[in-house]
Amino acid sequence: MTGPSEDVVPFRIGIPESAAADVRERLRRTRWPEPETVGDWSQGTRLTYVQELCRYWLEEYDWAAAEARLNRFPQFTTEIDGLRIHFLHVRSPHPDALPLLMTHGWPGSTAEFHKVIGPLVDPVAFGGSAADAFHVVCPSLPGFGFSGKPSRPGWGTERIADAWDAVMRRLGYLSYGAQGGDWGARITMTLGQRHPGHVLGIHLNMVPFPMPEDPKVVVDLTEAERAALDRLARHRTQGSAYAAVQATRPQSIGYGLTDSPAALAAWLIEKFEEWSDCDGDPGTAFTSDELLDNILMYWLPATGASAARLYWESFAGATGDEGPVPVPTGCSVFPADYYRPSRRLAERRFPDLRHWNELDKGGHFPALEQPAALVAELRTAFRAFKDA
Repeated sequence: MTGPSEDVVPFRIGIPESAAADVRERLRRTRWPEPETVGDWSQGTRLTYVQELCRYWLEEYDWAAAEARLNRFPQFTTEIDGLRIHFLHVRSPHPDALPLLMTHGWPGSTAEFHKVIGPLVDPVAFGGSAADAFHVVCPSLPGFGFSGKPSRPGWGTERIADAWDAVMRRLGYLSYGAQGGDWGARITMTLGQRHPGHVLGIHLNMVPFPMPEDPKVVVDLTEAERAALDRLARHRTQGSAYAAVQATRPQSIGYGLTDSPAALAAWLIEKFEEWSDCDGDPGTAFTSDELLDNILMYWLPATGASAARLYWESFAGATGDEGPVPVPTGCSVFPADYYRPSRRLAERRFPDLRHWNELDKGGHFPALEQPAALVAELRTAFRAFKDA
């Protein structure tokens, strides 16, 4: 999985004034559609919401402060299998820290993890124990952020998992933990399947689970399990149009996402509303700066099409997460996510399930929504792996 160079090169995000000026000009010239004909988000991103976010982006967003935030943690690039991989790599001051690979999904980015990196890397500074320290590595998925854009097919979840293992070995981490949600969950599961000798354990904040086929299980479903299956069914029938488009026509949607900052914001923000614990108002779960910093990770490197293409790559065949995952596993189920299995439904995929918790608050983006809870979940899960 190595390319012609095994160098790990420091990287910094630069935002020239010309890039900020270009966004402002495009926002000023946005041609808006008419409002939705309903009083909620069921037809997509609400006009008033995206207009206000874009007004903030145009008039109040501090680009210099955004650049500083995005460069808050050390970043690097390296070439794996002919593709540039961008990643955050933050070493703990505690020598016995456990290496932890954290993978984002869509519509997220490495910026999603900024609130949790400090407490994970240096728990003592945040009132915790050095025994819970991690060295944290957060790569940008191929075609996302400042990673390279694949020029040929083939970069699905299995190849990404192999590339992640190669990155960790290149950094000197021959054994490590892995964590993820959304695509990050599927890639993390695939890592546990393909590289169990290197992966000490995995933690998931989105828990894909096999649908029950045993008639007895279906009959014996609890009320909570039926509600979880109904939620997933609603997502598949009413909330997955984005996935169908990106899995079948990523190039077509990519033109608008690359050309129009308003279109990109509307496309991404819809899922921050639908999948977060925000009761219809993303502003109750995220600041405008948090949302726009994440949008910048798509806008600046123009990844509208290349990020969407991951769905085309992975939905065309096996998703890489089928079958049991043999490594020790911890699962944190957040109430607003669309995957909310019970422990017994999840155990069929995770035979070595050592930590399970169903939380009271939070959704699909817990590193942003409930960072303290996610940090606590990670600490508890990896303690269970170490103590067993």
